[in-house]
Amino acid sequence: MVKNEPTTDKGGQTRSHIFQSALELFRQKGFDSTTMQDIAAHARVVKSAAYYYFPSKESIIQAYYETVQAEQERLCEEAFAQSSDLKVRLATAMHSKFELAKNDRRLLGVVFRYTGEPEHPLSCLGRGTTDIRSRSTQVFRNAIAAEKLPRDLQELLPVALWALQMGLLVMFLYDSSEDQIRTRRLADGSLALTIKLLGLAKLAVLKPVRTKILALLREANLLPES
Repeated sequence: MVKNEPTTDKGGQTRSHIFQSALELFRQKGFDSTTMQDIAAHARVVKSAAYYYFPSKESIIQAYYETVQAEQERLCEEAFAQSSDLKVRLATAMHSKFELAKNDRRLLGVVFRYTGEPEHPLSCLGRGTTDIRSRSTQVFRNAIAAEKLPRDLQELLPVALWALQMGLLVMFLYDSSEDQIRTRRLADGSLALTIKLLGLAKLAVLKPVRTKILALLREANLLPES
């Protein structure tokens, strides 16, 4: 279970308590069946206090994903400091998200529900999740930082790995195998193939292809402007 960082101020403690109470209800009853009134009652605070810290249920889910992302960053930073092996670093970046979300797959499903609604704050490709996307991509950028890669590939590869992770998270959500082993094996196989293909992708003859792909990604606002 992912938890907020401990806090000592009263307001922070109240917010954390409401947050944890909401997650408990989401896990027990589901996101749709839980109301803000339920959350306030479970946290033993007045409804206005719940709305003060979280103006909607969606804002609680946003806080949850923020917490998961921060924990993934912490875990990866520790692991990257201990190993320069690309295979190990990529596996850590990929599987750490699975580990953090494995007991909350129903919560994970909420963000994918709104994929087709770009203005929804929880849409995984919308403006409301821009920061999380950027930080998730940065995890993979940090994972490959020690590799000697062409500059354009340094930009392209983290985005490709993030896209792979997003696709795998959808499979992870529906995977009924024990410990979602099918998804985990697919992730490992995909990363192994990625590492093998890197040697080919680095060839100078493919630079025009990489340049074209980068231009397409920038046009789609999936990469920052140079």
